[in-house]
Amino acid sequence: MDCNNSNSNEALTDTRFFDLKPPISEPVLEALAQAGFEFCTPVQAATIPLLCSFKDVAVDAATGSGKTLAFVVPLVEILRRATSPPKPQQVMGMIISPTRELSSQIYHVAQPFISTLLNVKSMLLVGGVEVKTDMKKIEEEGANLLIGTPGRIYDIMERMDVLDFRNLEILILDEADRLLDMGFQKQINYIISRLPKLRRTGLFSATQTEAVAELSKAGLRNPVRVEVRAEAKSRDGSAHSQQLTSSKTPAGLHLEYLECEADKKSSQLVDFLIKNKSKKIIIYFMTCACVDYWGIVLPHLAVLKGLSLIPLHGKMKQTAREKALASFTSLSSGILLCTDVAARGLDIPGVDCVVQYDPPQDPDVFIHRVGRTARLGRQGTSIVFLSPKEEAYVEFLQIRRVPLLERKCTDDASDVVPQIRSAAKKDRDVMEKGLRAFVSFLRAYKEHHCSYIFRWKELEIGKLAMGYGLLQLPLMSEVKIHSLSTKGFVPVEDVNLRDIKFKDKYREKQRKKNLQVKMEKQQREPKLQKPNKTPNAATTAMRKKTAKQRRATQAVEDDDELTHDYRLLKKLKKGAIDESEFSKLTGMEEL
Repeated sequence: MDCNNSNSNEALTDTRFFDLKPPISEPVLEALAQAGFEFCTPVQAATIPLLCSFKDVAVDAATGSGKTLAFVVPLVEILRRATSPPKPQQVMGMIISPTRELSSQIYHVAQPFISTLLNVKSMLLVGGVEVKTDMKKIEEEGANLLIGTPGRIYDIMERMDVLDFRNLEILILDEADRLLDMGFQKQINYIISRLPKLRRTGLFSATQTEAVAELSKAGLRNPVRVEVRAEAKSRDGSAHSQQLTSSKTPAGLHLEYLECEADKKSSQLVDFLIKNKSKKIIIYFMTCACVDYWGIVLPHLAVLKGLSLIPLHGKMKQTAREKALASFTSLSSGILLCTDVAARGLDIPGVDCVVQYDPPQDPDVFIHRVGRTARLGRQGTSIVFLSPKEEAYVEFLQIRRVPLLERKCTDDASDVVPQIRSAAKKDRDVMEKGLRAFVSFLRAYKEHHCSYIFRWKELEIGKLAMGYGLLQLPLMSEVKIHSLSTKGFVPVEDVNLRDIKFKDKYREKQRKKNLQVKMEKQQREPKLQKPNKTPNAATTAMRKKTAKQRRATQAVEDDDELTHDYRLLKKLKKGAIDESEFSKLTGMEEL
């Protein structure tokens, strides 16, 4: 089950940066040479001359094709042509991308080139720091080039009158399809409404075709469409005629799927990690809670001792996210456990393999995930785990020009579930995180865009819970109402969940304190009077109902409970409540 990787670079053209017309300035050519860039990738050779010739562009290129330099170089060249140095708060250029990590990466890649411009101050604007800190820095130091996320840039533009956008020369929207999603529409529309119409605009994405209908909203005027496709090659080096011009993924990427039952999934993952210990691997999970769980439970397994396992998700503090990403980037081998916060645009060197433990809710994200490997002409492998009932996803991706080959399950993979359960019995933190991960996965599974393939009502949650190593099945309204299959789950009989202690002594002390407070409160409350043995009218009426009517009444109550849970889940997604409040309100905290 090894991942093969080669450092050969087959993604360059014969065009050198100094051959491009209009010519690139000497300081930028020197900066490119110092960074080791001599030849252009196809997207750079096509796009840089267009933007430098005052054309708007809509660029459709496979992920890992060198898009960042394709807009950073012309942006710097356009700003160099300004007739006079900009004033401190005069914004001349703007680069917007969907995530903090991608914005930060672009900012750092751009610095050697921006430094060739005199009196041009660049500013990184992302969440994770107080907005007032950014505002103070802009007032004191100025800002001529803004690089950041739509939310923070929108916030700054709304709060600060001091910034002058009247002479803005160029706007870049990176990962345009994501930026034009409904979630960012308000911010993007507001930002564009504040910018002059006479400017250059570039949209860059790996899935541009899905965003074409939205181009007018981004303010492009007769854009030139740049479409760069990867040439998919077979093992013997010959190009597949069907994929030659239509592959949506990098040429060196070997795409596979592994079909296995949910109760065997964790064991197959661990077996793969053992056999690829020397590789650099990214594993994608559905939710932040899943990353937290597997990030804490996998290091408990003896066979994975010594491996670097780094969790990363959007609910971590910004400093922790940056530290995690920097740590994984610096490793020659190791494992990043993450959500889709690390699916787009991030250029992490040397990734050998991408494992999609959970297929993404949005099928467009599949391409971005697998694009973290096989970048700039190198080789890489991608594996997606599917249950037998999800096999139609393979044909679905084939139609979308993403062909997958089957990888067989390993017959001799060791069963890791007993070790996971042992870890849960020894530490309440593992047990609680496992329950939260399971519940969060089940509820996220409902939101799959391909619901006709990923049918949550057919989920075999018994097998799923075994794969998670749960000690007991949690009581969930989804199970009660829809009778999801619990077949295959064997509960651990010799343990009471309430008796499991935290290994962390402080947390255990706090838990005992909370339990004591709860008991004292219950004791202080007056005892309820014994119910009158004489049945009241409502009870009598309920008894008179048929079994079918009683079930109908119960179903209404269950539906109310499910609706309540949905509302809480929406609040959690919007950030109105945090995970601890969510757990408390759904009754999870009592476990």
